[in-house]
Amino acid sequence: MTTEKANVREIHVAVGVIVRGEQVLIARRPDHAHQGGLLEFPGGKVEPEETVQAALAREIAEETGLQIPPDSLQPVIGIRHDYGDKRVFLDVWRTEQAQGEANGCEGQTVQWMSPDSLRDKDFPAANRPIIRALKLPSLLAITGSIRTGEAGVKHLQKAISKAPVGGGARLVLLRAPGMAKEDYDFLAKAGLDVCEAAAAQLLVHGALEVFDDNPDAAGLHLPWHEAEKLEARPVPEGVWLGVSCHNAREIYHAVAIGADYVTLGPVKPTATHPGAAGIGWEQFRELVARAPIVVFGLGGLEPADLGKVQQAGGQGVAGIGYWWPQS
Repeated sequence: MTTEKANVREIHVAVGVIVRGEQVLIARRPDHAHQGGLLEFPGGKVEPEETVQAALAREIAEETGLQIPPDSLQPVIGIRHDYGDKRVFLDVWRTEQAQGEANGCEGQTVQWMSPDSLRDKDFPAANRPIIRALKLPSLLAITGSIRTGEAGVKHLQKAISKAPVGGGARLVLLRAPGMAKEDYDFLAKAGLDVCEAAAAQLLVHGALEVFDDNPDAAGLHLPWHEAEKLEARPVPEGVWLGVSCHNAREIYHAVAIGADYVTLGPVKPTATHPGAAGIGWEQFRELVARAPIVVFGLGGLEPADLGKVQQAGGQGVAGIGYWWPQS
């Protein structure tokens, strides 16, 4: 790193995900500003000695006229991004309790938009993980022990009919390590119909070839031993790419290959990995704070742990036990 590069100051920016009903408030950057003309989530610089919550309430009031109760703000994600001429740390917080009507008080255009209508190309690159966080659910349902053939399909139907939803795009990860390829492909194809009937999306699990064989799946989740072999994103934009991670090095590799989210754990000891100690809440919080990507907590977690995960800046809970029938 050159001395000039090392001397570039990082700008701490408070960013607001302001939700009202099924929509989120979006602003357009002035043409003369950095990244002018692009859309953005509203917010602004955190001043010295100012908390991020106070900064966000102040900036939102100045920019839009909305009043934000600071204690209503919940952490979403922290993103560090280097634009070359500028380094920023986006400290992103969410609220559903904004009061008043939104206006472009500084001459900017503001509008309420559906998360599904947000497109990467319309936003600065640093905003894109925020879009992922809005579109992904707070619960990622992973299949447990599953039989093959019609019995396996019925097992999936039974489980998904009772599974908690968790908002956003309801996702089911078909994980069946050790299953013969022919059996997995049968279950994946049948599972697509089961998930569609339940207003859910199916993710396949394994190497890239699994997705190639099931291109109608909503995405691919890579176990770490497959992700570490890659140097670039293996699937097209527009489908989900997830990676199983256990430490900071693995998270940064997932970011480097263009993953949309990671699972991180185990947070607690689990029955599926007997003898493996969990990383614990403190380490989970530290890793999430440094991760510029959506993170699901994994390992011994239930929907009741959702608040704790989100307070740590995580997206939500991924798991088997909270939804998958044990017999």
